[in-house]
Amino acid sequence: MSRDQMEYDVVIVGGGPAGLSASIRIKQKALENGVDISVALLEKGSEIGAHILSGAIMDPIALNELFPDWKERKAPLNTPVTEDKFLFLTEDDSYRVPNWLLPSTLHNEGNYIISLGNLCRWLAEQAEGLGVEIFPGFVAADVLFDNEKERVVGVVTGDMGVAKDGTQTGNYTPGIELLAKYTLFSEGCRGHLGKKLIQHYGLDKGKDPQTYSIGIKELWDISPDKHREGLAVHTAGWPLPTSEYGGSFLYHAENNQVAVGLVVGLGYKNPHLSPFEEFQRFKQHPHIKGYFEGGRRVSYGARAIVTGGIQAQPKLTFPGGCLIGDDAGFLNVPRIKGSHAAIKSGMLAADSVILSIIAKSDDLSGYTSKYEESWLADELYRARNFKPWMSKGSLLLGTLMGGFDQKVLAGKAPWTIHNQQADHAKLKTATDFEKIDYPKPDGKTSFDRLSSVFLSNTNHEENQPCHLQLKDAEVPVAINWRKYLSPEQRYCPAGVYEMVASPDTSDEPIKLQINAQNCLHCKTCDIKDPTQNITWVPPEGGGGPNYPNM
Repeated sequence: MSRDQMEYDVVIVGGGPAGLSASIRIKQKALENGVDISVALLEKGSEIGAHILSGAIMDPIALNELFPDWKERKAPLNTPVTEDKFLFLTEDDSYRVPNWLLPSTLHNEGNYIISLGNLCRWLAEQAEGLGVEIFPGFVAADVLFDNEKERVVGVVTGDMGVAKDGTQTGNYTPGIELLAKYTLFSEGCRGHLGKKLIQHYGLDKGKDPQTYSIGIKELWDISPDKHREGLAVHTAGWPLPTSEYGGSFLYHAENNQVAVGLVVGLGYKNPHLSPFEEFQRFKQHPHIKGYFEGGRRVSYGARAIVTGGIQAQPKLTFPGGCLIGDDAGFLNVPRIKGSHAAIKSGMLAADSVILSIIAKSDDLSGYTSKYEESWLADELYRARNFKPWMSKGSLLLGTLMGGFDQKVLAGKAPWTIHNQQADHAKLKTATDFEKIDYPKPDGKTSFDRLSSVFLSNTNHEENQPCHLQLKDAEVPVAINWRKYLSPEQRYCPAGVYEMVASPDTSDEPIKLQINAQNCLHCKTCDIKDPTQNITWVPPEGGGGPNYPNM
């Protein structure tokens, strides 16, 4: 097919904090050096921020470097953290850990409770003011290669107006090839093109298998008498079993709003476990539920989180481009923060790109060396053992050893602990565990999936090919059902996967039904499916959630 082409010096895939910061830094450095560098940024969401979801407490260290005058520019960092509370929960009680016992990674002085989506919208305004061309609603569907040089030369956007059966509708519009000297991939966790590039170039050779968590979040308007602006609460323990990694957050933001969420490690073993249902149970805890009584839930969403640390971090560069943000796994797990790391990684990549363009070089290795010399590399090195300790079999062991590593040794232990298995390989068979009896939602504090998805404003063009692809249509029944009782029905936070019952008296279903319209683009299915039979690819541009303030 003949496609239209657009040429830029730099193309950036993804409008999160990493991609936007990279685009800004490139333009800033271009102005300093008196050169004209064209930058285009593609965002698959309907607008910048539409697909952005995070806790979020932000350390402004990287933003201070990008925009020292961010306060004068009215960046939406309006709620400084005023108090930290860390609780261990049992089913009926809670026990507060004295703040002096907490490692520095869990102290939030100088940090801010924010909406990361709103911060990205602000960053987009700054980027456009510098001349960055931003294209929301355009999916980077595939990578363009110069096969002779084995080099990435850009991306192609997705075709629009393709019907479910693959035929072209009357609204068909072919994708456009965006050619670039350098292409930066900042798609967030488990980016589909980042995944492809890691496999294509073997960027993860010699690295640990990447590990992930799923974060499920709601935004609530609560009663003013229950709101304590600036309070940040974290918990561990119930409702998750002590053998599994996870914890919750409760952030009191501005305007009587509270962000509440549960993070569950996707290396869990019990196929009956449902992260969504565990989140609903968490909100019923006697020391948590009171915050929401008389309040109103206003938004819901979910996304996967990359948690493998430097042990699983792939090589950052390849011919013609690089990985930034969570495409490369820049997340500090014990700090529960990644936005500052994403911004810094984008800036480091941008500095290397500028030098290479000015020198007319084809070498981006400066990005790796700049990263290795930065405060970010030091911070992530100190955090490297926390998640492996927390995944070693029990909450008690993980807390003691992870706390010792962070509090006593300040992350400078003379050892590095490794992960040996991918998350999907850790799932055990259904007969190894008893089913979990989750309570029915009360419609006041706990809810079902469909009413939750409604609050995410998720929408997809219905007449399009399914973006959740099965490599083998027989596997969902033949293996996933018979061996694991279809865990995709439980790990998906949006009710996308549904086993259709047999019309006869047999207990075995006849097929897996995929309700792709509900998809939140969290990528959990691509990660946790035990047979790795599900592949997430992007739907038409603009599809998916439309988060207003997450």
